[in-house]
Amino acid sequence: MADITDTATALLKTNIPGLPLFRRGKVRDIYDLGEQLLLVATDRLSAFDVVMPEGIPDKGKILTALSVFWFEFLADVIPNHLVAYGIEDFPKGLQKYRDQLEGRSLLVKKANRIDLECVVRGYIAGSLWREYKAARGGNGKPVHLYDYDFPGDLLESQRLPEPIFTPATKEDTGHDQNISVTEAKKHFGAETVGQLKGLSLAIFHKASAYAAARGIILVDTKFEFGHIDGKLSLIDEVLSPDSSRFWLASQYQPGRPQDGFDKQFVRNYLESIKWDKKPPAPHLPEDVVLKTREKYLEAYRLLTGKEF
Repeated sequence: MADITDTATALLKTNIPGLPLFRRGKVRDIYDLGEQLLLVATDRLSAFDVVMPEGIPDKGKILTALSVFWFEFLADVIPNHLVAYGIEDFPKGLQKYRDQLEGRSLLVKKANRIDLECVVRGYIAGSLWREYKAARGGNGKPVHLYDYDFPGDLLESQRLPEPIFTPATKEDTGHDQNISVTEAKKHFGAETVGQLKGLSLAIFHKASAYAAARGIILVDTKFEFGHIDGKLSLIDEVLSPDSSRFWLASQYQPGRPQDGFDKQFVRNYLESIKWDKKPPAPHLPEDVVLKTREKYLEAYRLLTGKEF
């Protein structure tokens, strides 16, 4: 694993001449290598679907290391698209771009992506809490959302009786939209969605049990799947602070927002300054950038038991 030594500079954009750019997402720069893709996790950070002017130094390296950890941990549950993550195992022509790629890149197999975000929630937080609260109103009445019946007295951050599968549309631009399992089946077929639901819940159960043993609550997360050589496989990133919500078990107290290891810290800052959530995004103060970096590093340390 690459050492992190420079805490002052964030990599916001990669430039690899001669390599076709497959897509530049909110966080990742993806290059086309023919039968494979090169995923490069930059230090860009998006909040409310808008990329911030400042990056979080080393964020891409932390996300990449966590994804590699989880891909290996979950290999007995489902195959994944990972081919190599050490730059010495990349094609020789990429070695000269070590300064941009080392520690933050994955060489992966191309997959036929299923355009469905597979979201699993173990606690009521984030968008589910907001939608639940709006539907319940002030009457405390039971709520039916996304094929699930919720009692009318749930508290913010409360643990759900069982983890639930709440898929969302996969949007390359714009905001993903939560949909019900019933709606998902109409678009992707009952058999496919049934497989995705079963796999998503199985991954969540294994990962959350592991995290709990490390003193971490896996609150919710999202997975992406695709077919590789006809096999359903786990793709993109997995169980990082960018795609998941983690809380410290020792500080957990339902009935209020929780202090997590994700970019919620940035969201909270942006809410505090009353930003309208439209581009351009405001600049992030240095203390917010450094505190966010600390949270990502702490998530890595607690989950893997290793220091960067």
